[in-house]
Amino acid sequence: MARLTARFWVDAYLARLRLMDIPAFVTAHGDDTAGAVLVKLNTLDGQARAFTRGFDLTSGDRKWTDLTIGPEPEVDETITRQRRFDPDLWVIEVEDRQGRHLLDDPTLA
Repeated sequence: MARLTARFWVDAYLARLRLMDIPAFVTAHGDDTAGAVLVKLNTLDGQARAFTRGFDLTSGDRKWTDLTIGPEPEVDETITRQRRFDPDLWVIEVEDRQGRHLLDDPTLA
């Protein structure tokens, strides 16, 4: 199966969030073709979550899982460490008090 480029996925994700009036920003621009994507959800109350995409080993499906959850500065530090390890990593920050991120939408897998 052909894979979407990272840039195409990020652009589509940002467009989907805009349609739902959920603010989101690219805070780190990774490799356009093959960069991995990390999504930070900032609930604007001092807390945050970072999601990473992986594979469900039983089904082979792509799925989003929590990388870290907690106070925003701690989540930011985890993201900084990930960026040092993988400079091709994209980081998208979603800001939503209701905690919406749309990553559970199967069309965004």
